[in-house]
Amino acid sequence: MAEKYRLAPLDLAELTPEQRAVADSIMSGPRGGLRGPFEPWLRSPVLADRAQKLGEYCRFSNSLPKDLSELAILLTGKHFRAQFEFWAHARLAQQAGLPDDIIEAVRLGKAPRFRRDVERVIYDTVTEYFATNRVSNATYKRALAALGEQGLVDLVGVVGYYSLVSITLNVFQMELPPGEKEPLAAPGTRKPAAKKAVKKAPAKKPAAKKKAPARKKAVAKKKRR
Repeated sequence: MAEKYRLAPLDLAELTPEQRAVADSIMSGPRGGLRGPFEPWLRSPVLADRAQKLGEYCRFSNSLPKDLSELAILLTGKHFRAQFEFWAHARLAQQAGLPDDIIEAVRLGKAPRFRRDVERVIYDTVTEYFATNRVSNATYKRALAALGEQGLVDLVGVVGYYSLVSITLNVFQMELPPGEKEPLAAPGTRKPAAKKAVKKAPAKKPAAKKKAPARKKAVAKKKRR
């Protein structure tokens, strides 16, 4: 990121009782640490507590298969260009069985080649919403048929929660671990295409000047009268 992390790291020994209670709950849960958005959120302990409980459900316990849940998270991270989120969840998506070529296509902003229709349903629903702030009737019916009511509600919850995470990471400029490269390129920073050598056409030799036709010799002698 262009600038350093905007908030000073929290000293765990100096947390307020409210902050300590939330931090202990997070660290003793399935996450095992305070990475990502949690240090910023701890500045507001009640928000941190509510958000981390929602996040625990969205990440670990929602009704969607893990690979589909991670696909939705990656699409959200890509939309917000949240570097830390995409970096962290690309690995989790691999572990959940999402194919590498789908992860890479999402990273590059290309349409993935899906193996299953349900993957495309997740992709179409999330990307359509981010593009239009709506979901069409046709897409809604496909999502409902593929995921069921609870699955569709959970998809909305996952995207909503990780939108909050993405905004938090971006506003407070949370950095990747040392040595890690940002996975998402800034808009309009495509690598320039290699220039093809243009073969120059051989220079044309100047056309030889045509000699003016020799004038007919004037009649040497006029006919004598």
